[in-house]
Amino acid sequence: MSRMIVHGHFYQPPRENPWTGSIDVQPSAAPFHDWNERVHAESYRPNSIANIITPEGERTVSNYERMSFDLGPTLLGWLEHVHPRTYARVLEADRSSAARLGHGNGIAQAFHHTILPLSPAHDVRTELRWGLTDFAHRFGRRARGLWLPETAANDAVLGTLIDEGVEFTILSPFQAAAWRDPHGTWVDVDREPVEGRVAHRFCHPDGSGRSLALFFYDADIARAIAFERATSSAERLVDLFAGRAGAGGAVNAATDGETYGHHHVFGEIGLAYALYVEAPRRGLEPTNYAALLDGSVPEREARLLPGDGSSWSCAHGVGRWREDCGCHTGGGEGWNQAWRAPLRAALEVVKRAADEAFVAAAGGLLRDPWAARDDYVAVVIGAEGIDDLLGRHRAVPLTDADARRAAGLLEMQRYALAMFTSCGWFFSDIAGIETVQIIRYAARTLDLMETLELPRPMDDFLALLRQACSNDPEAGTGADLFRAVWEGRPR
Repeated sequence: MSRMIVHGHFYQPPRENPWTGSIDVQPSAAPFHDWNERVHAESYRPNSIANIITPEGERTVSNYERMSFDLGPTLLGWLEHVHPRTYARVLEADRSSAARLGHGNGIAQAFHHTILPLSPAHDVRTELRWGLTDFAHRFGRRARGLWLPETAANDAVLGTLIDEGVEFTILSPFQAAAWRDPHGTWVDVDREPVEGRVAHRFCHPDGSGRSLALFFYDADIARAIAFERATSSAERLVDLFAGRAGAGGAVNAATDGETYGHHHVFGEIGLAYALYVEAPRRGLEPTNYAALLDGSVPEREARLLPGDGSSWSCAHGVGRWREDCGCHTGGGEGWNQAWRAPLRAALEVVKRAADEAFVAAAGGLLRDPWAARDDYVAVVIGAEGIDDLLGRHRAVPLTDADARRAAGLLEMQRYALAMFTSCGWFFSDIAGIETVQIIRYAARTLDLMETLELPRPMDDFLALLRQACSNDPEAGTGADLFRAVWEGRPR
């Protein structure tokens, strides 16, 4: 029997007010309170309880049991508290798939959905460790694979994945530069595309011989699912996979998980029929990447495109998250994204100041401030209390005031990391709700710095934000947006 893998990358940017922890009303999501609620109703819940008619009669099935998936840690945290039944079904689907295939369908995700090739090495490590810790806490097992936000990768990021024990990740075929066959011959992808039905080995840049597996998804099938409504017909969807199936490996396609039901209404029903009825009828077995790999080392090797990074959603590498590269979603005629570069520069000013202050202020309290930050995710997700964490990481006995200061410094780092959530740059304008959200994280970081009596780079930060102009004259600049957040924060 041939095999197929449908991967869904389920993610919503964190939307909670960083002062209150609750989500404010988002009118653009009407009739729902906010976009999390809307997408839950249209995608996350329906994919867990899809009703289909099979030869055996009517069934309620979970697509998560037959598809590979990753769910963003911040999204899972929201589901756990607001929609626990959906959350429980996702976890049960992973257990059920592990019983069926020997390996669960779920894989981890970097915590804040940060574009990792644009991050300093210590932040890449923390984002990966937070994502892996969150996954283990929720799913009760170690993650074998990890989804890189926007599949953004370079050699250094993949090297860090290997360092952290990740066994595989998923990339766009357009991120490959060349591949080497089992006989040792390197082939440029311009001459012969990378084979998507089998895994490829990526070797650590340090020359140690350590490696991880790369799965390059089928771009044609992914495009048909995401943009050509392939899920409107289960037969058509399975035709796409069957047409690419071979004697070995598995045809795989990766898209946003929200494609199924949110982007395409009733897409979750088409997917359910495909996975539970049509694929088995056609001799295709739905599987996952870990089962396909099953501990083996890929015979083929692959190299990434040279440069500072590539991704699945920007034709210019990682330009979408730092410059006006031409990639955007939505917006009016004549709009530009020249605001991206000064916004990133402004946030990097805050981040550098927060990092310098963190090391200076925490150095006398914590043995290794960065190691403490790596472990702080356990407090964020409720797996450990702050007193226990500080007890493990303290450099000296801490007074109550010392403990409060150390906790405040770690919380400051939490929001300094959150400033770089990718959705802040993805869309058309700086005044969009996703970009305003990361400006809120900057405000929260600066607010904590003020509370902790740390030096703040407010003048330099605002000077750069003034250069980040909205396409809507009424919205003003990034500085105007920040000022509205700053003045409206709880006191």
